[in-house]
Amino acid sequence: MGATELYLISWMAFVRVQRRLALDEAGYTTQVVIMTALLAALAIAVGIIITTKVLAKANSIDLNGNGQ
Repeated sequence: MGATELYLISWMAFVRVQRRLALDEAGYTTQVVIMTALLAALAIAVGIIITTKVLAKANSIDLNGNGQ
């Protein structure tokens, strides 16, 4: 399990505890919306980074056999 997965699991546990402690807090919904948006943006950024690296590696492969 990587660092990103551990971070997300920890964050979900934190949110679950906070929800239990502050069910009647009016600002909680706003906090959850903001944090969800931030996590979604983080996931998109990670996806873009991985896609860029995979495409760069794929484009660097020599298909003509002249690499040696």
